[in-house]
Amino acid sequence: MNTMDEQQPGPESAEIGSAPTRCGLVALIGRPNVGKTTLMNRLVGEKLAATTRRPHTTRNRILGIVTAADDQIVLMDTPGIDRERTQLVNQVLNRTASHALADADLVCFLVEAGRFDAGDEYIERAIRDSGRPALLVINKIDQYREKEALLPFIEQRMQAFAYAGVVPISAHRGSNLPGLIDEIRAHLPSGPFLYDPEQLSDRPERFRAEEMIREAMLERLGQEVPYAVAVRVESWADEPRTTHIDAVVLVERDSQKGIVIGKGGQRLKKIGQAARVQLEELLGRKVMLRLTVRVEPDWTRSPRALRELGIEETR
Repeated sequence: MNTMDEQQPGPESAEIGSAPTRCGLVALIGRPNVGKTTLMNRLVGEKLAATTRRPHTTRNRILGIVTAADDQIVLMDTPGIDRERTQLVNQVLNRTASHALADADLVCFLVEAGRFDAGDEYIERAIRDSGRPALLVINKIDQYREKEALLPFIEQRMQAFAYAGVVPISAHRGSNLPGLIDEIRAHLPSGPFLYDPEQLSDRPERFRAEEMIREAMLERLGQEVPYAVAVRVESWADEPRTTHIDAVVLVERDSQKGIVIGKGGQRLKKIGQAARVQLEELLGRKVMLRLTVRVEPDWTRSPRALRELGIEETR
């Protein structure tokens, strides 16, 4: 148990110098809004995917790559698993997370400190059925002034399931992340690197741009509309000093289009301004961003639309 302390893929040689290498797929699994994407962004050191306080922000399986000395950790961020999902897009998200669990060499099961409900029990059973070794990663420990108060919770969880280790962290504050990395490295299988050591993700800049635009929307829309919107970059042009990006925001109904645009176009303008700031930080150059809103009826119920948006995986 760890205690609290404050491009292109291509196989690399199984040895760096004279030392054997270790490499493994590590699935970040947990309920919606438990901090999986925040953790991945922190561990990689860059924002790869959207993070908000809204549940169900993550829609894709995203790889984040951490190379430390002779070890490479390939993190698989996944949509939050929700046992009550019924809509097609939500069923797809559950399948995406389940596929990651099946592919993993190691599972990091994220839970909220002091909370373990029926949704967590459902995920724990899925991990048990998979037969994969798992670390219990207890997030949001910054909510506890006295860390000793967590000991009964940790003991209870260890009695319920044979975890390979328990690591308390705060993804938001970055607490004990080196301890988590050390614990993950200790459980990696021997093998060659799957990606170049300099690579941070399997996703291109266009995907990251879409995520930044979507994050800006999620932070500025009401309770229902965010789950019916998607973003697709339609054109990308690099000039000597400026990158021009045209992106379309997809919604399902005309009423949602009006909400996204806002009175006099003010909401869409603010979304674009917020996204542009992040994009300029990502690209290190001036960005000209143009957003348009398009109605695509019932896209969340369309297998074709989900595949085109990269939400439905092909296996």
